[in-house]
Amino acid sequence: MQNTQNTLVDKTFRDSDGNIVLAQMPNLPLIVWIVTSSLALIFTSGKINTVLDVLANGSLFTWAWLELFQGVNYFRRSLGALVLIGIIASKIISYNGLSN
Repeated sequence: MQNTQNTLVDKTFRDSDGNIVLAQMPNLPLIVWIVTSSLALIFTSGKINTVLDVLANGSLFTWAWLELFQGVNYFRRSLGALVLIGIIASKIISYNGLSN
């Protein structure tokens, strides 16, 4: 007889197939974030940098939102929540730093 009880550890780290999932292959929003963030290191000023920054933040926000609500386990959902909070906090801090 197989143990069908889902423990907190199982719900935290296992997907619906029973595999432990901590990291996955990057999906499109994460790939866009990696590419645009890398390009922003090359184009450090001007309109191109602004567009790259908006795209990078938007794609990372999208990735975090998807993980928060569609993550395969509690760990991935928590990761999405932490990244989402980090993005919002960094924008609040940078906005307050510019307004002083």
